[in-house]
Order: sequence, then structure tokens, then C-alpha cells
Amino acid sequence: MITQRNKSITLKNLLINEQKQIGMQFQSDKVIHALLKELPDIKWSKEFSMAYVPNNKSNIKLIFSKFKGVAWVNGNSFFTKKRVFNQNEPIDVKWFRNRKVEPNYKVCPEEYLLKLELKRYANNTVKTYVNCFEKFINAHEETEYMRIDEREIRTYLQKLIQKGYSDSYINQMINSIKFYYELVKGMPNRFYSIERPRKKEPLPKVISLEEVGGIILNTNNIKHKCIVSLLYSAGLRRSELLNLKMQDIDSKRMTILVKNSKGGKDRMTMLSENVLKDLRIYYKKWKPEKYLFEGKKGNQYSASSVLKIIKNAAKKAGIKKNVSPHILRHSFATHLLENGTDLRYIQSLMGHSSSKTTEIYTQVATNYLKNIKSPIELLNLT
Repeated sequence: MITQRNKSITLKNLLINEQKQIGMQFQSDKVIHALLKELPDIKWSKEFSMAYVPNNKSNIKLIFSKFKGVAWVNGNSFFTKKRVFNQNEPIDVKWFRNRKVEPNYKVCPEEYLLKLELKRYANNTVKTYVNCFEKFINAHEETEYMRIDEREIRTYLQKLIQKGYSDSYINQMINSIKFYYELVKGMPNRFYSIERPRKKEPLPKVISLEEVGGIILNTNNIKHKCIVSLLYSAGLRRSELLNLKMQDIDSKRMTILVKNSKGGKDRMTMLSENVLKDLRIYYKKWKPEKYLFEGKKGNQYSASSVLKIIKNAAKKAGIKKNVSPHILRHSFATHLLENGTDLRYIQSLMGHSSSKTTEIYTQVATNYLKNIKSPIELLNLT
């Protein structure tokens, strides 16, 4: 029997009377209605506007077998999506164990931290999720977090918006909350109807090639010069630069291996010949052992130090713009585009999953604007 294309049932995770339920969302149909009535303990939720049955393995199997050939059962929002990163960087949770907290302060549940570790989330993401979730649970008097419903979450998010928190922070807060209910407690899409702030797409901030040169020339030493040069010449994120090791630099192939970048992906980017010359000088003088750039005690160089290097050099160069490591990355992509590099190659070098992310640089590449004449030029105003 062939499944009718216009018939589908979307499974949702529901929590009703503190019990896990399988919600079934569908458009009104006599055949589906008739088959639903055959399911054991079938009920209707006015709150969620859908039918539901107890969440157990036998009911899941029964739903798929019952509607086989009749309607497509969509479980994308129901089943847990696997997200395991092949991360080389070990997860550091010492800060969580060793910190001092105020009396009566609710700390992140151990199961939450364990799931973050098992899923191999990046250290920065772990800190963000833990900090956000702790703020959330400390804002509620409920000791049983499973009793918190969508209304309470919406009210909490609304208070954050009223206090002036950014859209980015609101999204991080939603992610941390959903992580607990969906991944830790095994209820994917538990709060599927929680609205997120409308995503803003500001144009990337870039600086000119001359300004990049000014920053590089105004660094204090060869180490600082290599840091700024690598960020720009290879289009690296700050975290990617800090995670680089000596073996990631391939002088024979003139490539840089970027491991475990955003989304847990590896990629190859270019190694500049001029930068390679400076790196050799830097290596002979500083002799790093593990990471390409290390602190005084041989540990990984800090993100704040990289930012300080760039800002100091920009100030000495007389650049009044607020320059950051990511602006150097944006400038790398924009300058490549202005010099005729195909967008597909730029996408690969930047490590973008979607070409749409890379296409935004076409809006800031000035060579396209230079070739277009404004209609005001047609007027004889002199």
C-alpha cells in the first residue's frame, strides 16, 4: 500500500500531569481519526490541541505500525538528534568543581554536566549553558524542575527582554533550558512552541587591506605579528588560532589544518609564504612545545591576550574602528571576494556549512559598488 502524500502525523513530546506522553499532531482526517481511536488510552489535550498516549516503547511501535501505508509518521521533533563531536580538546570542568557558591544557590544538576561531557560540547559552550541554566533555576522556587511549564519559561524570558538582554543571550538561555528537558531528561522538542527572538542579520564589519597592514606593522614583537597575521591570512576564528599545534602547520603543502572548528568539523585553510617566514623566526625565538602560541607557563595562550594585541596595534596604527579577531576573519573573506576568488572556495576556507553564510560578503565587497554608477552622475549639477 502506498502512503498518501497529504496525510502525516507529527510526533511531539508532551508532559501532562508530570507524565511523559506522545503527542500526535495532524490535520483533520476521517481515516486518521478512526485509527487513533484504536490506540490504547488515547486522550485529547486542549492545552496542546492534539491527541496523546503514554510515552512508552510499545506505543511508539504501535503508532508506526498502525499508520504504515496510511500516513507518514514524522518523528524528527520527537527522537533525540545525535550530536557527538570528535573533539580533541579535553573538556575542562575544574572551574565548576572548584568554584565557591553562595549559600542556598542552586547549582547545575550533575546529570546536566555529565550530558554536556558525553556530548563533547566545547568548553565555552559548557560554561555558557551551565551559567544560563543556573540563572534560570535560581529564578524559580520550584525544586522539581520538571514542574516548570511553558508559561513560566515565557514569563522568565520576557523579564530578560525587559531588562535589556541581547537576542543572542536570550537564544543561549533557551538553548540551555531546552538542553535540560530535551537531552538530559530525554524529551526532544519538549518546549517546541517557545518563540525565539527574530534573527537579525547585520552586515559583517570589515576593515581595508591598508588598515590590516597597519595593525600588523604596529604589533610589538614577532609573536604578536604572527598571531595577527595568521588570524587574517587564514581566516581563523580566535578559538581556532589558540588550538593550533605545531603539527597543524604543513609547510610542504602550504596548508593549515584547523581541527574541531565550529560544529566539531575539521577543515584545511591556506598558509601564506610571508607568514611562514615569520613563523620560523618566531619558533626559533620562542620554542613553543605543545600549542603554536603559548603563555608564560607553557599553557594555552589566552583569548583576552589576543584581543589586547589587536586593539593595542590598531590604536598605534591610528585606526579608530573597534577591531576584533572576528573582524580580521570577515576582512579576509571580503578581500578574497574583492580579488575575484570564487565563493565556493571562500566557503571552504571559512568552514561555512551553508553557502548563504558566505554570500553575505557580497554585500560588503566594495569592488561591485565601484563598478556601478549612481544615477545622480547623469545629472549636470555643476
